[in-house]
Amino acid sequence: MEQYAETARERTQEDKTKNVNDWLPITSSRTAKWYYSAFHNVTAMVGDGVLGLPFAMSQLGWGLGTVVIVMSFVITLYTLWQMVEMHKMIPGKRFDRYHELGQHAFGERLGLWIIVPQQLIVEVGTDIVYMVIGGQGRCKDIRLTYWIIIFGSVHFPLSQFPNFNSISAVSAAAAVMSLTYSMIAFVTSVVKGAEEATAGAIDYGLRANTTSGRVFGVLNGLGAVAFAYAGHNVVLEIQATIPSTPEKPSKKPMWLGVVVGYFCVALCYFCVAFAGYYAFGNSVEPNVLISLEKPRWLIAAARQPHGRRPRRRQLPGVRHACVRHDRDRARQEAQVHPGDPPELDRSLRLCRSLASSGSYCASQSWFINIICIVIGVLLTLISPIGGLRQIILDAKSFKLYS
Repeated sequence: MEQYAETARERTQEDKTKNVNDWLPITSSRTAKWYYSAFHNVTAMVGDGVLGLPFAMSQLGWGLGTVVIVMSFVITLYTLWQMVEMHKMIPGKRFDRYHELGQHAFGERLGLWIIVPQQLIVEVGTDIVYMVIGGQGRCKDIRLTYWIIIFGSVHFPLSQFPNFNSISAVSAAAAVMSLTYSMIAFVTSVVKGAEEATAGAIDYGLRANTTSGRVFGVLNGLGAVAFAYAGHNVVLEIQATIPSTPEKPSKKPMWLGVVVGYFCVALCYFCVAFAGYYAFGNSVEPNVLISLEKPRWLIAAARQPHGRRPRRRQLPGVRHACVRHDRDRARQEAQVHPGDPPELDRSLRLCRSLASSGSYCASQSWFINIICIVIGVLLTLISPIGGLRQIILDAKSFKLYS
């Protein structure tokens, strides 16, 4: 009798969860294909960070800069693979949202307290940053505050799409735009670099002249690289839109899309980073498009899809997913429950992988995860120092409501 009652309660809970998932925006449509995963991941990852990689190289140098950029890509892809594998690691259950996996790994309450605050910091902070950057247009002499309002007003109606799949066309267009301005930056940098190399006018030394300046520059460069790779905190939500059955699990089309998407990411990141630094050396601007002055029509074309200043999500793409994800989480907790910084985000995923698998033996994967966790936590602690110093140096030029 007790077993029958327990089975009935489990079925009731499953039905309740299914009804809620059918209502929530993230999971209301599960008809995505593998190529949806590809362009969603490109849109999530490639943004203004890619155009700042040559500047990061100027603070790190050829050797350290190359190692940091390549290792960041490897760690990012490795941790993303773990997330794809963990999406449905329990038979009959899908971890469709970031905090659900955190709750499974760390507990019902602790998982929420660990994951949700950091997600909100990343998502809300990202929205604020790109509202400001997207509003920095240069074509008219209008106050920045007004441009921010205009920029936000364009995105507001786009955030009313009913579910993740309904923004697929927007996300696909954003992915194409990301590839376009990245390739424009790459090709023009190669041409410019060939001209400057002939004249012998390029300095590839570290950007700063003093010891303290070089140290803070390295920290700032590490933070810039970490920021460039901070676009996959919605990978579970992307996979949630793909249908999954025991015979055809969602991880197969999802991983195929990830491989294709991250091939494009690698193409953009490595080409722009190395070509931009090759062309300008330590004189490159924080946005490589600013350093590229000619041909003007081509640089203008690159800036058009990029909002005249780079931002991570061309069109609302994944930003829209983040906004809807916050609303999605609030609705879900109201129904089901009774009343991250980029590098820390990677470390949390590795911690969840260890906690979820229950594997604490000294295996090869265990050591790899521990090493990645240590690297992620260290970068989380030290990389903001360089950025904070730069803010302090630039604070005298800041104006409220400029």
